[in-house]
Amino acid sequence: MKKYSLKGYISGIMSSVSYGTNPLFALPMYMEGFGVNSVLFYRYFFATLIYWFWVKFKRKTSLKINFKEGLALFVLALVFSFSSLTLFAAFEYMDAGLACTILFIYPIVVALISFFIFKENLPKIIWLSILMTTVGIALLYKGNPDENLNIKGMVLILISAFMEAFYMLGVKHIKIIKNMKYDKVAFYIMLFGLTVYIWNLKFCTELQMLNSPKMVFCGIMLGILPTIVSIESINIAVKLIGATKTSFLGALEPLTALFIGILLFNEEYTKKIAIGVVLIILGVMFVITSKRKVYGK
Repeated sequence: MKKYSLKGYISGIMSSVSYGTNPLFALPMYMEGFGVNSVLFYRYFFATLIYWFWVKFKRKTSLKINFKEGLALFVLALVFSFSSLTLFAAFEYMDAGLACTILFIYPIVVALISFFIFKENLPKIIWLSILMTTVGIALLYKGNPDENLNIKGMVLILISAFMEAFYMLGVKHIKIIKNMKYDKVAFYIMLFGLTVYIWNLKFCTELQMLNSPKMVFCGIMLGILPTIVSIESINIAVKLIGATKTSFLGALEPLTALFIGILLFNEEYTKKIAIGVVLIILGVMFVITSKRKVYGK
């Protein structure tokens, strides 16, 4: 396996695993009564602040951009932020586990757009991985199989899935973004993404204040793991191994959340879930070990 491919796969895995830690730090804030926009504001605020210091003084990366670059980054940041907003909004209309299960259609969207529009050659093993990971994710869902699907919730979760897919494809195929350093892209995705929540909170007049050291810790960790680490890693992965393969590594996101729930919140681990875990791991391994080239990579 080539060095750049190995780095791409490792980055994709890091992005998925780190994003899967969202519930670990978000749930305590919800339990304290924080609203979605306040939680997401602190996630992006701390991420932007911490990452600015890291990029500016440690890496010494220039953050200068021109108007065209800024416009492309702003649009991409809106896509990324609205993916989070619509996902959390869907939780109000359907079980969170079902919503996250349906969300995983985004790799299929990425694969289909890559195949039909960008003419990528997707080997059979990639389509097999689609099937295995999708079934595996479905098996992780622990809710009532007879649960009714709320139409509004379905629309929101489908929008979230398409936004997730469009972000990955944008990082790969928008020429201005493609030729930009990954850390600069990551910084402006966080910064411009923050403006969505500033607007939703009426320029922070409705922002809920962090009222304890625990809430401050949760806000900072939301900024570091599922935001800084995840966004930077996903940008690297998309550039090195392509949007399609990176999207399938996203199957590790719900897997991470599952293990956090089992280890820290004493959630149930059944045979059905165990089969789902095996299918997801096999599907991801098929993608990693695929030797046939995916054009457009």
